[in-house]
Amino acid sequence: MSNHQISLETTKYCQLKDRLLNDYPSLDDDTLADTLEGITDLNEMIAAVIRSALVDEALQSGLRQRLDEMKERLSRLKERSQKKRQLCLEAMTEVGLNKLEQPDFTVSSRAGLPGLVVVDEAVIPETYWVPQDPKLDRQSLLADLKRSTDVPGAQLGNPRPVLSVRTR
Repeated sequence: MSNHQISLETTKYCQLKDRLLNDYPSLDDDTLADTLEGITDLNEMIAAVIRSALVDEALQSGLRQRLDEMKERLSRLKERSQKKRQLCLEAMTEVGLNKLEQPDFTVSSRAGLPGLVVVDEAVIPETYWVPQDPKLDRQSLLADLKRSTDVPGAQLGNPRPVLSVRTR
């Protein structure tokens, strides 16, 4: 279902609605809705697009779950490989083996670089500190505005229509 098709059907629906109301000014809302449903395909088109959106959302959910599972698996594999490498390093260090050559790889053990140990942050010179830009806490701001707190420079916008779809 294309945007163009729904746009055309929406235009047709509006024109027919205006014409019916013009020709039959005393027409009640239920009769008008039933008549328009019978002479246009707009309701069916909207229903088809909503069904398609529900399928897309189900696929998103499934893919998100699968991605989460794969990320967990990736994390386990990464941790497992690190443990295996650490085990080999410890064994090589313990026996004094600096190099092991195999047909498909060569592994060697050497002294690493010294790491940073911060003993007392309070005495570290200011030049080593990175200033952080302030970041707007949008959630707190929105919560205060919803509680009718006056916040200079911010206000609640006009509510936008929301489409609600419930499935069984």
